[in-house]
Amino acid sequence: MSDEWTRHHDPHTTTGLRVEETPAPCPRGGRIRPQESAFARVPSGENTVVIIDTDIGGDPDDAIALAVAARCAPALELVTTSDETGPGPRRPGLRARFARILLDRLGRPDVPVAAGAGGETRYVCVEDLVPASAPPQGGDVIAAVRAVAATRPGPIDWVGLGPLTNLALLLAEAPELAPRLRVTQMGGALRYRSPERAEHNFRLDVPAVHAVFAAVADGRLAPPRFVTSEITFVPDTEIGPGHTLHRALSAPAAPAWASLLAAHLDEWFARFFPGTRQHDALALSAALDLPFVAFAPTPLAVDPIGRTTAADGAPAVRVSASAEYGAFMSWLEGVLLPGRSCSAGA
Repeated sequence: MSDEWTRHHDPHTTTGLRVEETPAPCPRGGRIRPQESAFARVPSGENTVVIIDTDIGGDPDDAIALAVAARCAPALELVTTSDETGPGPRRPGLRARFARILLDRLGRPDVPVAAGAGGETRYVCVEDLVPASAPPQGGDVIAAVRAVAATRPGPIDWVGLGPLTNLALLLAEAPELAPRLRVTQMGGALRYRSPERAEHNFRLDVPAVHAVFAAVADGRLAPPRFVTSEITFVPDTEIGPGHTLHRALSAPAAPAWASLLAAHLDEWFARFFPGTRQHDALALSAALDLPFVAFAPTPLAVDPIGRTTAADGAPAVRVSASAEYGAFMSWLEGVLLPGRSCSAGA
């Protein structure tokens, strides 16, 4: 999620599309796994676990990414939340409870949700979409990750869409899982639009960012892939009122999960901004090894307030260098609209 928005809006105008209930197939391709070199890649197999770590419930790009994963990633085994809501009018664990409702409507009751640590909760707009009767979700992220990791012996694809709080906690409290982690994280920036501060996901928990980079530096964690703000914060991926997807999700005959997404979009448009850029679905596409985001090995340093710069001698990670936005948006529509395929060639 990113919290900075322009007011410019250029929706697509394609008409006559609707959402269908049946998920489209989505074969998974190869995925990076450090072996003989820091950035070697080996294919994912049936033993891979996918975990999405999200601050869902604010900018709808998180919910859109989760819907894509639920429909397109059979290996999705767990959703964890961060920047969670606490006591008060928003009710505890609101993000996790919303994720649970969305997953159930998507036909994925098999995917557990674990509510993570609380945070600033500045952007939340799903209060009216989560009934008071919606049960709280489990609050032990580490136990939840260990439980799903025990079901398969292979790699754990960690898809970070919010602050790095849960990832840092996992590295500290479940170090035995660190060698299995393959991290794709939406966050960081080399050319942030507000140079006096860090990118949103990084500045929400700067100590967690430093903990993750320390784990990379000392070899406990394989170099992550960072899908950075300058690549995601672009008008090319913006969905606003009247966009193809917004109209399709809002259609009277749309399935329940689509109607929930449409209501979430409408709350966001009314309360915060007139559009949502697909930071998180773009990061998810990279985690699924789809070819829309190009990465470059980069030594990345983090300063005391969470800003990132390329610096010799810093831990080498993979940083997004460019993206094919048109192809990505065609794929996104292919996941959520009928007559298409989840594959990158749709």
